Amino acid sequence: MARLARLNLPGIPQHIVQRGNNRQACFFTEQDYTVYLSKLKEYSQKYNVAVHSYVLMTNHVHILATPREGKGISCLVQSLGRYYVRYVNQTYGRSGTLWEGRYKSTLIDSDNYFLVVSRYIELNPVRAQMVKHPAEYPWSSYQNNAEGRSIELLIPHICYLSLGDTCRKRQEMYKGLYAQQIPAYTIKEIRDATNKAWVLGCEKFKQQVEVQTGRRASPQMRGGDRKSEKYKENQLL
Repeated sequence: MARLARLNLPGIPQHIVQRGNNRQACFFTEQDYTVYLSKLKEYSQKYNVAVHSYVLMTNHVHILATPREGKGISCLVQSLGRYYVRYVNQTYGRSGTLWEGRYKSTLIDSDNYFLVVSRYIELNPVRAQMVKHPAEYPWSSYQNNAEGRSIELLIPHICYLSLGDTCRKRQEMYKGLYAQQIPAYTIKEIRDATNKAWVLGCEKFKQQVEVQTGRRASPQMRGGDRKSEKYKENQLL
């Protein structure tokens, strides 16, 4: 089956995931995390991409960002990935690939999913049982978004800014969102959309994306799917 073309629209946030090859580690020391974040800031500025949230796990990364130009995300991830592979190979005397094929990404319906995807990203270390609370993990945007520690590479999205009229209020409101668990079905929605290159959003948003890109935003219903109209019609025959 042919790979789906990437969906890139300026002004629409994307959830990006890049994993280590064969789930192997990508970060080994604190310096590695620092180097990656420094280059993420550099390339996000170069390619005009606003980074809103991120987490650097041992063997993969999650980024929530909005490109101001159509190909901004692709240019950012490719440049950052190539630089970081060279850095790791030179630092640790290794050779070969570091990342697992193409990065994964999905367009995000801001009104309905932006803040939940941001929380999903920052909760990765908790789900991985590395920490009990996201505040305990140093390599994520939670430190900025909820705790108020300035991380220069981050640019707040309008959805985050709408939480309050001061930095303190926004941080408290954002932190308060963590009292609500993300439902299992929402976690599955986020993962499926990202891994399969579909759009994460309401039906109206998906239709708008399809009109703008000329590409399906969600999988087609199978003929035998119990939710499909064809299936329902056949049951009446």
